[in-house]
Amino acid sequence: MTDPTEAQLIARYRARLLDEEVALATASAETREARRPVELDQQSIGRLSRQDALQQQAMATAQQMRRANRGRAIAAALLRMDEGEFGYCAQCGEFIGFGRLDLDPCLATCRDCAC
Repeated sequence: MTDPTEAQLIARYRARLLDEEVALATASAETREARRPVELDQQSIGRLSRQDALQQQAMATAQQMRRANRGRAIAAALLRMDEGEFGYCAQCGEFIGFGRLDLDPCLATCRDCAC
């Protein structure tokens, strides 16, 4: 079995990132209701239940923010692929390395510049 070419590896990373984009959009849609504002109606919900609802809403909102950040990182990585800059450090210009990109194809810096 031969090692994959650079183009084949980049195609795999692209497919992986596109799949992750779909998963993020799906998760966002599934949690839309959980992120809605909590009603202030004291008659239908008790104080502890309301606190729990507020906590659940805050956690869902924080998750959505993490998904949005990851979505931006994915979009940036896909743009680097389109521009032929994928795999090269945004700071020093050196090749990041496929081992590091295997961990996260969104990485834009080499190990030295990341520290």
